[in-house]
This record gives sequence, structure tokens and C-alpha cells, in this order.
Amino acid sequence: MDSSRRPGRAWIITPGLRPERFATAQRSGAAVAVVDIEDSVALPDKHAARTAAEEFFAVTNPPCTLGIRMNSPLTIEGTKDLVAMAAYTARPDLIVVPKVESARDIELVAGVLDSDGYTPDIWALIESPRAFDTLPAIMSAPRLGGVIFGSADYAASVRCGLSWDALHYARCALINAATSANIPAIDAPTWELDDPDALRREAEQAKELGFYGKGCVHPRHATVINEVFIPSEEEITHARAIVAAADASGNGVTTVDGQMRGTPFFNRARALLAEVDSTP
Repeated sequence: MDSSRRPGRAWIITPGLRPERFATAQRSGAAVAVVDIEDSVALPDKHAARTAAEEFFAVTNPPCTLGIRMNSPLTIEGTKDLVAMAAYTARPDLIVVPKVESARDIELVAGVLDSDGYTPDIWALIESPRAFDTLPAIMSAPRLGGVIFGSADYAASVRCGLSWDALHYARCALINAATSANIPAIDAPTWELDDPDALRREAEQAKELGFYGKGCVHPRHATVINEVFIPSEEEITHARAIVAAADASGNGVTTVDGQMRGTPFFNRARALLAEVDSTP
């Protein structure tokens, strides 16, 4: 995916049955705001949620990308979601498809929703052991825009904890597969709502691992995620120094600030600057 088309670093999700929270989520500073009609909604309330969710998109000049997390398209509720969304007057920019375990899940959503003038960005929520076994096939879906790590469902499936160490393998596997397919990966939210230090620490770890951004479930988390993931002036300045050194050395091995730098470092610095310079 072209880096200029990547939706952004901080993603916030808000329940579909809480319309009083819609504007707060959209104005939180997150680059992507997602209304949820899946896990946050009990089965008897699914119809009400998919109906109420349309209001989330009835916004003139929204401050961010607006998306929806539907139910799995392989379920009855997911089928109903697709029918409802196809009839929405105001439509989501982005669809988060949960419980993805096959490329067909993405193809099914695209097949129902794609139409002349409307091709929403479709992202897969990777949250089961089977999904990790089939990652290469999932990544091959032509309409796949990116992937999101679903830590809570994955941990429940394998009966492990939610700590960074317990989920380290899954995060690494997802990053490797996403990078191989040249699509971005978004890390799961931090579930500690009132611990900003834990949020920042986990966001920094996710960035170091290669995630493009991170989800959140509270508006105040968006600011911290942006601070961590959006390249800082120091990072940009350092990248420009590396590129300048690469140009001066004819792309040969050189040193920058006392550190050896070669082709891998040049490529990474140029990629960062290309992203920064393409951002409005």
C-alpha cells in the first residue's frame, strides 16, 4: 500500500449503541474512528446497533477517517450488517472485518459493498490461532487494506495472558506477514484505561516492533499514541542526516553521529522521509 494512503496512527473504537459518544470519538485526535456493532453489542441489540451506526457517518467534513467494525461476514448478523451498510445513505470509509481466517472473508465484504463510486478500505482483524496459520493467504486478498491485531480474542483462544511477553510471538508473526505483503499493521489497544505510563510503554514497544499505529478505547489515549507513532522532529532530522550521508558516500558504507550506516539504514531513512513529505 502507498504510504500516503495509510489512514493514520491512532485508531479509536466506540460502541454503536452509544451515539452520545460518537462526536467525542471523532474529535479525539485519532486518525481513524470506528463505530463497533460487533463485540460491544449483545445479540438482541444487533439490529438497533446497525441502525444507529449510520448516524456515525452522517457528518459533514469529518475530522478523521470513519469506519465500522461489522460482525463476521460468515455469520447471520454479519450478513445482515452487509445488507444494512449497502443501503446506508452515509457510508463508512473503512470496514473492519473481525474473525478473519481466510481471504474469502475480505472478498465477500468487497463483493457485497463495492459499487460504482464506492470501494471502502477493508481491514482484517486477526484474532485467532487459525488466522495466524493462514496469514499468507489472508494477505493475498486484493482488497485488503491492512490488518489489526485482536489481542483479547487471541489471548482468550490460546488461554494466555494479555501481557506484552505473552503476545510477543503473535505480534511478530503479524508484523512479518504484513510487511511481506506491503500492508500496514495496527496494534491492539492497551486495556489499562487509567495508566498512561503503561499505554506509552506499550505504544513504544509496538512502534519498535514495526506496527504502523495502535488502537485505543478511550479518547485520551489518542494523544499519547500520536506522540509515540508520528515521527518526531528528532527522528526526521536524523533521517535527513542519514540520507545526506548516503548521497555524499554514493550509497556506500559511512558513519553518522559515530554509528556505521549502510544500505538498510539508507532505505529506512528514505522511507520515513517519503512518508513525512507526502503527508499534507
